[in-house]
Amino acid sequence: MLFIATILIIILSTKLAGDLSVRLGQPSVLGKLLVGIIIGPAVLGWVDNDNLIETMAEIGVLLLMFIAGLETDIKELNRTRNSSVAVGVGGIILPLLGGYFAGLAFGLDSQQSLFIGLLLSATSVSITVQTLKDLGRLGSRESTTILGAAVVDDVLVVIMLAFMMSFAGGEDAIALVIGKKFLFFAAIALLGWKVVPWVMKKLSPLKVSESLISAALIVCFFFSYLAEEMGVAGIIGAFAAGVALSTTKYKEEVEHKVEPIAYAIFVPVFFVSIGLNVSFAGLADQIWLIVVMTVIAVITKLVGGTVGARLTGFDKKSALGIGSGMVSRGEVALIIASTGLTAELLSQEYFTAMVLVIILTTLIAPVLLKVFFGDANAESEKKEETASS
Repeated sequence: MLFIATILIIILSTKLAGDLSVRLGQPSVLGKLLVGIIIGPAVLGWVDNDNLIETMAEIGVLLLMFIAGLETDIKELNRTRNSSVAVGVGGIILPLLGGYFAGLAFGLDSQQSLFIGLLLSATSVSITVQTLKDLGRLGSRESTTILGAAVVDDVLVVIMLAFMMSFAGGEDAIALVIGKKFLFFAAIALLGWKVVPWVMKKLSPLKVSESLISAALIVCFFFSYLAEEMGVAGIIGAFAAGVALSTTKYKEEVEHKVEPIAYAIFVPVFFVSIGLNVSFAGLADQIWLIVVMTVIAVITKLVGGTVGARLTGFDKKSALGIGSGMVSRGEVALIIASTGLTAELLSQEYFTAMVLVIILTTLIAPVLLKVFFGDANAESEKKEETASS
């Protein structure tokens, strides 16, 4: 019964916090993230981050990215590929350098400093996706560029992590690691093109309840599992599954049916789980490290993404919005941090501080997106009201 009470607290608190956030003129996701800190161990201690919560949170983020893939226009994704590459690369170079030199300035050795730079280069767009959805911008050219850049970012950061771990003796041969990444993307391209439509055609007519959405979830989770097995983040697999299904005739029905499953329970648990990782223990000793690293994390990713977008034809405000969409480090950086701790690339002394930096960037991203994309959303709503009247 304790677990049932935990779920009750999570669902009620996220819905109320999200509503309050919207009433205060902010994206609902900001309130949901903050309430995770409040009800978690850092403040009230009502909810602990146990294995079951972590599992539900993982399902939540996979469904969130699956929905993002469903709402992605594959033609637009292809048109923005140059921008995605430029934004992805720009969003890696500056954080990598900034994190490395900041680490050295705080007295860390070269290996730990380089790992922190790599950690700050990571991007997680799961929070960005929800914010863009709140703002009515999911599916726009800017949104598609952000999603494409996140894929580029993920691949490059994972490959660089493989290099670091290989030199530290904690990973397979570099050629094998890189080969697995290329094999994964080749596999999902082929599966998405030929196999996914066939699977949906065969499974959706089964004489059982909700066979269509079950078939779609099978595709989503299989792609996510395949991604993890090949050393790529599972959210990339879920996003690819959504993109594959977005080109089929089942797109609208799948989207209509998967959203209630995701947003009723699994996605709220995911938002809360981020706040559950916050701890204020020993914070005073590393406050300046956290502040400086957070500022560097935000500015370098914002500038790197903005420059990449500007160089490929976006106007200033759209470019800043794209840069903002790359600021959140989210679960991808948390996974990299945990991997670095296990491989002794990052000491326990600095692990907690970097987790707080990751969470702070995740809280800041929705605010920046609201600044750069909120006005456009308001203007769109005003035009709709004028047209209807």
